[in-house]
Amino acid sequence: MKAHDGMYIGGQWRPAAGHDTIAVVNPTDEQVLAHVPAGTAEDVDAAVRAARAAFPAWAATPPAARAAKIAALRDVLVARAEEIAETVTAELGSPLALSRTVHAGVPVLVAGSYAELAASYSFEEKIGNSTVLLEPVGVVGAITPWNYPLHQVVAKVAPALAAGCTVVLKPAEDTPLTAQLFAEATHEAGLPTGVFNLVTGLGPVAGQALAEHEDVDLVSFTGSTAVGRQIGATAGAAVKRVALELGGKSANVILPSADLAKAVNVGIANVMSNSGQTCSAWTRMLVHRDQYDEAVALAAAAVAKYVPGERVGPLVNARQRDRVRGYIDKGVAEGARLVAGGSDAPHEKGYYVSPTVFADVTPDMAIAQEEIFGPVVSVLRYEDEEDALRIANGTVYGLAGAVWAGEEAEAVAFARRMDTGQVDINGGRFNPLAPFGGYKQSGVGRELGPHGLSEYLQTKSLQF
Repeated sequence: MKAHDGMYIGGQWRPAAGHDTIAVVNPTDEQVLAHVPAGTAEDVDAAVRAARAAFPAWAATPPAARAAKIAALRDVLVARAEEIAETVTAELGSPLALSRTVHAGVPVLVAGSYAELAASYSFEEKIGNSTVLLEPVGVVGAITPWNYPLHQVVAKVAPALAAGCTVVLKPAEDTPLTAQLFAEATHEAGLPTGVFNLVTGLGPVAGQALAEHEDVDLVSFTGSTAVGRQIGATAGAAVKRVALELGGKSANVILPSADLAKAVNVGIANVMSNSGQTCSAWTRMLVHRDQYDEAVALAAAAVAKYVPGERVGPLVNARQRDRVRGYIDKGVAEGARLVAGGSDAPHEKGYYVSPTVFADVTPDMAIAQEEIFGPVVSVLRYEDEEDALRIANGTVYGLAGAVWAGEEAEAVAFARRMDTGQVDINGGRFNPLAPFGGYKQSGVGRELGPHGLSEYLQTKSLQF
């Protein structure tokens, strides 16, 4: 894999304004993979100016032509899928099989969906004596996290390009090599100069500079709720559009009529995927009191199959590893019963955390309220359906969740009452066209499909 020592600005790799660099560390063996530039406000300004210069021509490009460029980008991602997967595995630590199917595979689906949407979307409609135009917002500042380093990039950049916007991307400092690969892919796909730009750097420096830049029209951020608040405040002060996909504490509600074994096993698999580093992971398993002991036993048996270093990778860095271990210790201190895993290191090297299951968890405990972002599942007992709903809705988050029942209609009726942006019914499959985003403190706006495209459009009415 190749690490660029510059920024991708205006269609070329340019030297960074400063000399500071960021070490990219392999979380599996803690070895330094490469160094990338630590961007400054000067780098961000150059990238934004390039995006602004490119905006008029790209916005005026017919949607069908924009669609063709996005399709070409998708094709490059397909051609370079193995390289992408190996790079994600190296800097994130995810098992190679997961990197191939999810980290490299899902972005191809999303890019393809926006190639089709750009060609078919109605950017103009008649309403009475008016013509309503949907026009690109302008320059987009995209700030992405490390947990899905390519998917989160494509989920922002593809709809922005489809809408006719130009983009400056600031990726997470832990996974910049995947973002550099994406920049290479945009170049290979023939995107016009300045339509896509990349600045690597630290969040408080490059990310903040991008969020507050006066020539950025919309900030799209995925990450923690705490940082999202800061970005929202910065954007609000400038009366600037913002899209925020933030934290989650999702409930996996198993109703008494459900197939308990299937619901538990799929629920454990959901959390263990990507080492629990998924904002929509179902980290709270809610089980009726009559089935509780059986569910706890099933969860303990299921999690035993997820061996660190085999089916489960490390966490992304030492700070995240220590944070998750701290939550495990806090769960024990608060009185939860540890039935699998724990905070002891499973390996001498690498940022691993043992897959962990807690029983006898009460809704007020920190492990039931706060986003842990690791392979930790809390099993909570409920008395009846109203109690289950109260527990499911009883956090500040509302990003995702799941409901299991013997009859689909029963699960749907419960899901309609949940305060969350996405609910999987009896293990529902990923849909790249369905909107994803949160209620409450899980964010503002939606990603994916036509709803994701609309985030990058503004409305103009012509009256006749």
